[in-house]
Amino acid sequence: MLNSRTKVFLSGICVTGLFAYFCFNCGDFSFAQGVKQASVQETEQKTAAALKQASEQKTEQEAAQEIKQETGQEAAQEAQKLLPVAPKPDIEFKLDINSKVIPVPRIFSPSIDLSGRGYHKDQAWPYHIADSQSIERWRKDIGFRGVFRIRWNLWDTNRGKKADKSLQEQTIANYEKIIKEISDSGGIVIVSLYGTPPGLGRALDKRSPPSSLKQWKALVKNTVRYLSCTKRYNIWYEVWDAPDTDNFFLGLKQDYLNLYRYAAEAVKELRRENKLDIPIGGPAVTWWFQNFDGNTVLTPEKSLIYELIKFCSRYKLPLDFISWHAYSTDPEVEKEATVYNKEVSELIRDWLSFFRFNKNIPLVIDEWNYDSGTNLLDERGSESYVCASYIPARLKNMSKSGINYEVFFCLEDFQGDKDEINNNRGIFFYDPKSAECKGVPKSMYNAFLMLGQLGDNMYSGADTNDEFVNLLVTREKEDIVILAWNYIDAYIGRSFISRNIALLGEKERNNLLKLIKEDKLDKLINGELAIDAVSAPDKLKSLLKKAGELKRRSSELFTKPINIKITLTNINGDYIYQRYAVDYCSSDCPFSPVEEKELTGINAAYEETLTLNPYSLSLIKLKKKTDAAQAAQGNSRGLRPGREYLETK
Repeated sequence: MLNSRTKVFLSGICVTGLFAYFCFNCGDFSFAQGVKQASVQETEQKTAAALKQASEQKTEQEAAQEIKQETGQEAAQEAQKLLPVAPKPDIEFKLDINSKVIPVPRIFSPSIDLSGRGYHKDQAWPYHIADSQSIERWRKDIGFRGVFRIRWNLWDTNRGKKADKSLQEQTIANYEKIIKEISDSGGIVIVSLYGTPPGLGRALDKRSPPSSLKQWKALVKNTVRYLSCTKRYNIWYEVWDAPDTDNFFLGLKQDYLNLYRYAAEAVKELRRENKLDIPIGGPAVTWWFQNFDGNTVLTPEKSLIYELIKFCSRYKLPLDFISWHAYSTDPEVEKEATVYNKEVSELIRDWLSFFRFNKNIPLVIDEWNYDSGTNLLDERGSESYVCASYIPARLKNMSKSGINYEVFFCLEDFQGDKDEINNNRGIFFYDPKSAECKGVPKSMYNAFLMLGQLGDNMYSGADTNDEFVNLLVTREKEDIVILAWNYIDAYIGRSFISRNIALLGEKERNNLLKLIKEDKLDKLINGELAIDAVSAPDKLKSLLKKAGELKRRSSELFTKPINIKITLTNINGDYIYQRYAVDYCSSDCPFSPVEEKELTGINAAYEETLTLNPYSLSLIKLKKKTDAAQAAQGNSRGLRPGREYLETK
């Protein structure tokens, strides 16, 4: 939710990162260009005669050899300097295109929470749902084949006897219109059942627990019956949202568990009556180990997730998916270690198995974004390319860590929300003072456009094994699609320590806490203090040294482009090459090729050196050219047919 995960938890004490944002200058860097045939007219005067005698069909190496023979060694060396040279690679990646592929995991399908804005001129439009124009643009450009989350506000859909019935009916119709479009497109809708209607709560507040659980059950049952049994929409029901925070729930742990119990019993009865599979789950907490009383990574068995699994087992309640939120700047945060020496997903699946649930039910991170602890960040605004490069980096690590589904938060920024929510987490921003108040896409939108262009099958082993630069490689028939990025976590030292804090013993944790209190931690990570000079256990020193190494390398990369040499083997024939990029553009970025060329006569192998600036993304499409007519007829931008893409200046 609105809580950010940039904290280190030590012995029950939450130590907040107090480091400033890392500022860096973004210089202009030129991209590496593909090697082209040298023209005889482009050489210097003293080698012109020799180059005219060289055949235009000869390679650059052959031309250089003739120069050497005709004009001598010195002239040949001068001519060689004029030939295009690929930059020296910092990273080399090699892939046999005949190697094993798997269906692209659904976690890479563009998915988003449709929240945003916080107010609308149309009173019948759900106030916390993004503007209809932004939703429609996503539908046209990207489609609804992923996972989409909607907070179904029961306060708005059940306003009581004195409410305007026509307004309430129109609000429900607007909810349903969105749900129907997603369901008809093959997508999944996570409906977060949230808000206690007027007259049903212990207090006149939608965050209040219901005063009558039987009435709550009836309300849920009627809602689910209509949407899932009558209309048959593809919906997963999530019970409440961020119940561990007062901003969203005013009850205690037992109040939430009772809330879940009666909702789950309603769904269980509808399943039996209609012979339908109606998924229900939760608890959508603000971090996987959180609970109502506050918790740390050191005691995961006190988490609300664990409590909910145990509770559902006791009362034989359906629990079809587990959900939580996870805001961070760390793309590898899902690799967070636990005191049981297991990653988060593995530990949760162990809990499920122990309490006799299917351990393979979906694990869903249903709210996430780039977040360093502030509601308004430049990295999601004027420098939104930072967040754009973070998106695929985080998704790849989620997939590696056993997360099944994710939902990025959110479609539009919040401004002037009646719940006093103001943040720029949206992939669209808008000017509330403008007449149209139309949503404008940030560069993160182009990251989702790129994800939408991935092929149907993925090379699961494709990896650079680099902390900052990585890629996804997919295939659709004979076409190859490569998505590469360069993301640098500005807080990587602290992120690394936080990710591994649970592996430290009590002595090491106390020493680390002492370093923080003495204001030495950042100085040690930044190399301002010698790690060997401080009094600390070897295990802690080892952790600090690794954090320092990562920090030093990240500092070097803030203004340094990275060259990655990509080699594809067992590839043959003619291809059309197109490259799209997100590179220091913050909003309204065009989605059209920045580089196009024809690759002819590929025989067994193809090499390309790609230059990735800090916080940049590149999508390379290699489209197999079967015949000239088909190539000429194809979409000039190489985009998937059947989708509309809006090119903006």
